[in-house]
Amino acid sequence: MSTTDDTLLKTPLHGLHLELGARMVPFAGYAMPVQYPAGLMAEHQHTRAQASLFDVSHMGQLQLVGPDAAAALESLMPMDLIDLPAGRQRYGLLLNDQGGVIDDLMVFNQGEGTLFLIVNGACKAGDIAHIRQHIGQRCEVRPLPDQALLALQGPQAATALSRLVPEALELVFMGGGLFDWQGVPLFITRSGYTGEDGFELSVPAVHAEALARTLLAQPEVRPAGLGARNSLRLEAGLCLYGNDIDATTTPAEAALGWAIQKVRRTGGARAGGFPGAQVVLAQLDDPSQLQRKRVGLAALERVPVREGTVLQTESGESAGAVTSGLLAPTLDRPIALAYVAPHLARQGMRLHAIVRGKAVPMEVVPTPFVPPRYHRG
Repeated sequence: MSTTDDTLLKTPLHGLHLELGARMVPFAGYAMPVQYPAGLMAEHQHTRAQASLFDVSHMGQLQLVGPDAAAALESLMPMDLIDLPAGRQRYGLLLNDQGGVIDDLMVFNQGEGTLFLIVNGACKAGDIAHIRQHIGQRCEVRPLPDQALLALQGPQAATALSRLVPEALELVFMGGGLFDWQGVPLFITRSGYTGEDGFELSVPAVHAEALARTLLAQPEVRPAGLGARNSLRLEAGLCLYGNDIDATTTPAEAALGWAIQKVRRTGGARAGGFPGAQVVLAQLDDPSQLQRKRVGLAALERVPVREGTVLQTESGESAGAVTSGLLAPTLDRPIALAYVAPHLARQGMRLHAIVRGKAVPMEVVPTPFVPPRYHRG
């Protein structure tokens, strides 16, 4: 284990991580496991083949409570939340007045006027303050600091979880509900951030270690850290907040227009009415207004291309920059997400990544790099 700053926060599974030999690193203000003794590659491949357990308790969990909660949250996000059915979850974007992404998050309708939100760990204090400032008079903003969050991911995740909570097998992708495990309430959604079938389990912190140990005792399940989580999400073509999207990035630039439902777009019944709507809708309606666009890249040589790498055209002109990149374990080739000028964003376009002075040829390819295997029923 590497030493970490004593000022870092610890998740309820901190002791278990140390017991399992995790290498701990600072992340979002927490001491978090980046990998276990098996290593990143083994953890990644085990997740793709069987199931892995991730501690994501650094993420923020909160509820918005009240009959006006969905309409109130719609005033901050370009999502259709009023029509989100009870028992269903939706990916969403919290925007600033310039249309930039303050955070990307998950919103679940728990019914009876209650929305459950999961926000990024590094953003949670700012998100809660932002939500309270803007809609705190319209609904109760209820942080859930005493809840831990575990992610069980992989094609055998359902098999493993079924021994603990058989009823959870009935869930489909982006569905969820409240379940009981040995008298412990578990809020479970069939979702995750790996491209695999899987579940996220919100559990009272005092019971998190017992739940984790029981899951790890299942023959399909091994622990996995932040390193594998990052390589899995990148193969799935999913954005990492702070790398691939931030407060200066608009949804259209980030190729996240799919997350904005028709009812909130130009001509929709509840078009606009969210921060930055004029910018966001104009870019969605007329892509020629974009100055840059997020794309997937695959290297044509086996040279990993990392975050921050400068991109050039084949003629040597500036083309953009890589925001996430690594050697993809499943594909055994380097992949990346990057922002490039719109005219360079078409599939098959050849670009050069400048790695230690060497021009590494790359090609614009569709994402996800690895097809997702979500359980849609």
